[in-house]
Amino acid sequence: MATTLTAPAPGAPARTVARPPSGGWRSRWPLLPLIATVLLPALPYGMGEGGGPAVGPADVASGVAVLVCVGRLLYLRRRPLGAVAALVLGLPAVGFAVAAVTAADPAAALPGLVRYLQVFVLVPAAVYLLLRDVHGFRIVAGALVVLAAVQGVVGVHQYVTGTGASYMGEEVRAVGTFGPSDIMGMATVVAYGLLAATACALRTPRNAPAWLRPCAAVVAVALIVPLALSFSRGVWIATAAAFLVVLALTGRRQALTSLAVLGASAVVLVGGFGIGSEMIAERAASVTQVTRAPDRSVSDRYAMWSAAGGMWREQPLTGVGLKGFPAHRDAHASIGLSSGSDTAGAGQAFRRQALLSPHNMYLLVLSEQGLIGLTAIVGSWAAILLGAVRRLVRARSRGHAAVDCGLVAVALMTWQSVNFLYSDIGGPTTVLSGVVLGLAAWWALAEPEEAGTA
Repeated sequence: MATTLTAPAPGAPARTVARPPSGGWRSRWPLLPLIATVLLPALPYGMGEGGGPAVGPADVASGVAVLVCVGRLLYLRRRPLGAVAALVLGLPAVGFAVAAVTAADPAAALPGLVRYLQVFVLVPAAVYLLLRDVHGFRIVAGALVVLAAVQGVVGVHQYVTGTGASYMGEEVRAVGTFGPSDIMGMATVVAYGLLAATACALRTPRNAPAWLRPCAAVVAVALIVPLALSFSRGVWIATAAAFLVVLALTGRRQALTSLAVLGASAVVLVGGFGIGSEMIAERAASVTQVTRAPDRSVSDRYAMWSAAGGMWREQPLTGVGLKGFPAHRDAHASIGLSSGSDTAGAGQAFRRQALLSPHNMYLLVLSEQGLIGLTAIVGSWAAILLGAVRRLVRARSRGHAAVDCGLVAVALMTWQSVNFLYSDIGGPTTVLSGVVLGLAAWWALAEPEEAGTA
């Protein structure tokens, strides 16, 4: 039960009286659209006009979350954001606006402006404002774990039964409910859940049930299997980087113990049971062979990276405009770039999927928004990541009860920053990037009494 100090009479000592708890779910209903935003990307939905992605259920839920946030601010008459938080969260909007205005066809750039504002400004700000304390943070992080567990089970079933996406001539690639057209979807949500569960296992909240820590550890280890069966090299690298950063921030002894447990688990799951061992080993080896004998996907990626660099050199400050990469791709790409990637399996017929982005978020921003846009968005993300690490170190040194939230924030933000080297926005999991940024921003930028409430 929460307590508070009452004002004492003159000369009398201060006394502590009980204060009723904050009302449980009756006071946490604003979190419901955030939870829906996390869980709904798993629902399949069709394509929009022209073959582009339609507005999905998670996008609708994120819009509801933004409206709820605005409504609460108006009703409670609260100041929306502090100066630092407003600067950090709003800075990317500057680059988006400049790129939209300076685009060759501003009307065509408008959908891109709306999408970027949704994912990188509005949703993170809504998450930041709707989270009242660490309990709300843990609820949203728990929803990420639930989503990862469900998608992981579906992905493993696809591998075992041969009903996954096509990979090396076999329909064994785990893609969950996202299908082969969003090959990174399942891997992304599984990585989110794995990191959140790992953080909980490393630093379980105080007064948590005794079963929570072993359960979190089991879930984290189990999620290694679907992550491996996704055969997504970029996700593997980002997850490993985030995991190592978190271990480095938990202390040497626990880091060594965790690495030993993880290594033994990987040997048992992949080596002992032979779960995709040959394909996983070949896929992992290809990470170090991309400069000697790259496969078609790597060659295409290099060609698109080169094309993005060529666009930036033509318009170094403002880029070619939002949504301008597809229109300028062929004029800058080498002749070796293929017309698209082949997708099939997981209930979908063979389809040729056009290559409409460089699969590198930083190069996509650089080519479409120039140095102005890249500086704004990278500056914002760097401030969030550094602030999250700083607050985590301080919380750990003071024996704070909310260290688990700090580990989740740092892990997710590190993962997102590294993964954007191999991917960009697109697909139903795009909106989850905004949720991740919002969670990290809340931990990094919220007032001490808000971020520190256990």
